[in-house]
Amino acid sequence: MLKVVSFTICPFVQRITALLEAKGLDYQVEYISLSEKPQWFLDISPNGQVPLLITEQGTALFESDAIAEYLEEAYPALQADLSAEQKALNRAWSYLGTKQYLLQCSAQSSQDIATLRERSAKLAGAFAKVEKVLGNQRFFNSEQLSMVDIAWLPVLHRAEIIRQRSGYEFLAGFPKVKAWQQALLATGLAEQSVAEDFEQAFSRYYLSDKTQLGRCRCAQPSQCQCHSEILDHCCIEQCCIEQAECCNEATKVERKESCC
Repeated sequence: MLKVVSFTICPFVQRITALLEAKGLDYQVEYISLSEKPQWFLDISPNGQVPLLITEQGTALFESDAIAEYLEEAYPALQADLSAEQKALNRAWSYLGTKQYLLQCSAQSSQDIATLRERSAKLAGAFAKVEKVLGNQRFFNSEQLSMVDIAWLPVLHRAEIIRQRSGYEFLAGFPKVKAWQQALLATGLAEQSVAEDFEQAFSRYYLSDKTQLGRCRCAQPSQCQCHSEILDHCCIEQCCIEQAECCNEATKVERKESCC
């Protein structure tokens, strides 16, 4: 059986487990602590990073790009009969998605409004590029899941958790990306590809009182419409500074309706 060595909230790992789920492959996951990496892991992982995939033949594969390509080639493809050109385009768009993982982690870790705005703008640059190429199909380039969808799933999944728990919307201004996000989440792959305690672990790390997003005290975060363009007036700032509930009837009139 395939085995994935993982760290609970790693987006690079979720890309691989989501692909395994999408293909219906049997696999097991072993979680390790990145601060105390076991020697057996270091012995077989040249870069000392997760994910690590141990194949059915016992070979240890590292680097998520290489692992994803192996799984697509060794097992039935998500999209059969693609041309060499389309495969190359899919790899390129997948690479663009995985490049956003660490940028998104950085944005989520922002400790003040200025930093959150700056990092959100960089992330928005990638969303703007995707917005231009998305059509009316359910997923990235067809009605079938593709490698591109799987590569972007961790980013879109985390953006939705942030929206639901803090009221901050990374996808503001990108309706096609938002529709794509919702279509991907509707597949159930997001929940199936992470540990049962993923949201709790994710929130402890990125939505603690140490982060700007974590300090939001919005009464109904899932109903908020906060984003980088209105941070100076929206509930993120008000809640952090005033420790007030921005979405109740008493204060709604005094603050921007778009925040509540």
